[in-house]
Amino acid sequence: MNLAIEWLPAQGAPEQLILLLHGWGARGDSMAPLAQALRLAFPQAAVLAPDAPQPHDEGAEGGSARQWYSITGLTPANWPDRVAQTLPSLHQWVQAQQQRLGVGEAATCLAGFSQGAMVALALALQHDGIAGRVLAFGGALTQQPLAAPRHTTVHLLHGADDDWVDVDAARQALRSLAELEGDATLDIAQGVGHSLHPALIDCALHRLRNHIPLRTWQAALGSVPGAPGHD
Repeated sequence: MNLAIEWLPAQGAPEQLILLLHGWGARGDSMAPLAQALRLAFPQAAVLAPDAPQPHDEGAEGGSARQWYSITGLTPANWPDRVAQTLPSLHQWVQAQQQRLGVGEAATCLAGFSQGAMVALALALQHDGIAGRVLAFGGALTQQPLAAPRHTTVHLLHGADDDWVDVDAARQALRSLAELEGDATLDIAQGVGHSLHPALIDCALHRLRNHIPLRTWQAALGSVPGAPGHD
């Protein structure tokens, strides 16, 4: 995948790796406002934003827009399969960037907007621990999960007035992950639609700086989900 953004620390090796996945019909450089905010907040992080591998459905005649999967003929029934088809190559790409830059899974953050958020969530569910954090802006789960990640914290960020992916999809994702004892949060910005709004970016930065992952609490307390005595 072509890298539209690759920002590395001014000095020294990266301590974190932040991978940004854009929405449908966009390109990696559309994630620049989020990339800039993350770069300022985490100057020792490597921040990368690739162009999705497929030409946009409506731009296949030579347009520059990209997509992670086609939405032509998309239905609730075939949606999970469309997403699943993108995951093997994305998984390999994430691992390749981790190896290239010398950053482990726990120090990796996957951040996606819209279609990119859905792909990021699906990857984290399929490959538990591929990233320590997922930031899902304006996204949703494409199907009910059977298990929640144990080594990945999911931060859902959504506009209350999103007319592309209804905010109830984010609420349902939070409920589903919570019922499976996953580590997830949800921030909803009032008066915000389907966009990488500064209010949601601020929420994401707050979560990255201040949220202590559930697995960290459990390790400190000697508590493991599913183990005897765990509530």
